[in-house]
Amino acid sequence: MSFRAIRGATTVAEDSKEAIEDAVVELLKSVMDQNEISENSLISILFTATPDLKSEFPATAARRVGLKDTPLICAQELDIKGSLPRTIRLLAHVDSPLSKGEIKHIYLREATSLRKDLNL
Repeated sequence: MSFRAIRGATTVAEDSKEAIEDAVVELLKSVMDQNEISENSLISILFTATPDLKSEFPATAARRVGLKDTPLICAQELDIKGSLPRTIRLLAHVDSPLSKGEIKHIYLREATSLRKDLNL
């Protein structure tokens, strides 16, 4: 196994607890499924949210996936003029047999515009 980092992002249509929870659960499940990651393979996850999201911590939403023993932390994304609104990003650190080139970084909903180079 090797230590790897996986990036991901998603957006929500509104700043509500339910919208944030649903988006984070969808993103985490996609990251884990697409990269064949189990909860035991997760080392830690850093979440960021844009300043317009105030209704829920992404890490709290992540607990719905069952991540009880994984260290999680949240931070506010930089407030850059013209940046994509209502965006949640993650950086997951994992143990994985996949090479860096085999890792699938996951961008959902409007966040696909953030990484056009990935051909999502």
